[in-house]
Amino acid sequence: MKKHTLSEAAGSGGRGRSGGLDTISVTATEAQNEFGRLLDSVAQDRVVVITRHNTPRAVLMSVDRFDALAGAEAAVLDTLTDEFDALLAKMQTPEVRAATRRAFDASPDELRDAAMEAARSSEG
Repeated sequence: MKKHTLSEAAGSGGRGRSGGLDTISVTATEAQNEFGRLLDSVAQDRVVVITRHNTPRAVLMSVDRFDALAGAEAAVLDTLTDEFDALLAKMQTPEVRAATRRAFDASPDELRDAAMEAARSSEG
């Protein structure tokens, strides 16, 4: 992302496009001294990247953009939760419970023999 001063950003050439976002990069000192202007930029749906020692340290964005990002994160989490619940339900069948019980009740020799058999069947 190309670094621009806040005064450059106020003109036509001070905005950059990063990942489809309209961004402005400012130093921490500029952010502190020109916070009102940054809020105006955010109100125009820009994202402000605040840097310290040329390293991005914080992002200032509108509440609407934040809510959209937070909602997207929740949707991904909901999808993963649904997938986990479906896998867990598959593991709750009587057959799986019985097999799990047999595995826990097996002697070390029985476990060894089962592991050897599984290894042989996966080779061929």
